[in-house]
Amino acid sequence: MPDYPDMTIAIIGVGLMGGSMGLAVRERLGVQRVVGYSRSGRTLQQALDIGAINEQAASIEEAVAEADICFIATPVRTILEVARRVYAASGPECIITDMGSTKSSLMKALKPAEEKRFIGGHPVCGSETAGVTNARGDLFVNATYFLTMGEGVEPSNYERLHGLINGIGAKPNAIDPDAHDRIMALVSHMPHVLANSAVNQVGSANLDGREALLSAGPSFRDMTRVAGSNPRVWTDIFMENRRWLAEVLKEHSEGIARITAALDEGDEEFLAAMITEAADKHNRMLEAEHLAPSDLFVVKVPVPDRPGVLSQVTVALGNTGINVDDLVFHRISVEQGGVLSLVVSGSETAERAVSVLKELGYDAVAVPYSNAEAG
Repeated sequence: MPDYPDMTIAIIGVGLMGGSMGLAVRERLGVQRVVGYSRSGRTLQQALDIGAINEQAASIEEAVAEADICFIATPVRTILEVARRVYAASGPECIITDMGSTKSSLMKALKPAEEKRFIGGHPVCGSETAGVTNARGDLFVNATYFLTMGEGVEPSNYERLHGLINGIGAKPNAIDPDAHDRIMALVSHMPHVLANSAVNQVGSANLDGREALLSAGPSFRDMTRVAGSNPRVWTDIFMENRRWLAEVLKEHSEGIARITAALDEGDEEFLAAMITEAADKHNRMLEAEHLAPSDLFVVKVPVPDRPGVLSQVTVALGNTGINVDDLVFHRISVEQGGVLSLVVSGSETAERAVSVLKELGYDAVAVPYSNAEAG
């Protein structure tokens, strides 16, 4: 187990997400030194008061000077600029990661040297409330935590960050940056658009002297919970992911048009089938959140020592829904490469992982964790 208490963690941007990360690493991993930086002195003091950080920095450079890992939790359009300042000011062993909800343009902008230490991150969790005073140390528990990497990433850096994310209770999942942004357009960014649009439509309706908004019940409040979230943050997110967001909104519009046509035509069969299909898919989503734990297995993968191998292996598994609970890379030599040991839950998952990796040309095998030397 890494010596987390002796690590120095830097957090740039100590709002809800950055503050929650500070609380999580202190409470769950025993990290003794968490240094925070924010443009707002008030925010920094609040972060100190709730224990999200225990040291304030006057600048980004000061915050990361001795950091082992730096989390960037600033608005998405500022992440690249901040990352480059962190890269220049931090030590050569410092891992740099972000917490933003768009990844494609960020990862494409990285230089080869920057790819070694930068790993994109996105915890799929949050709250309609913002600010460090709403931070929680358990915010990431059981949450999917997407990780994206360039071809030049140092495997040991990915291993260290993966372990920390696991340690705070989240589920690290490697993913291709474009695939990440397409998924987020569907499951996060589109719902925010629809919530804002619905509230504005209902809020503009005045029927027989009564505001429709004042008659809203629990279903409308639940559906529009995220409406009105930080305009600066969400405008940036929409613009950064505008390609995929526009595409999924067009697809949604086509679905609405089909429903509208069914209503015009009195097509009850179509409407009933639509609701039944939605019920089945909604149940699948809920069932996926409560999967029973299984026995652990280690998937051993001999890999060459060349750029892109780690990304190829972990993304391929992530794309097929296989969650890697832990991983260790043992480098043998440049000529012989090394062995990647991936810990997964359940024999069926292990067999599926082996099958996926063999299709990629890797001679993978799976063994029970109790019989393997995984670390």
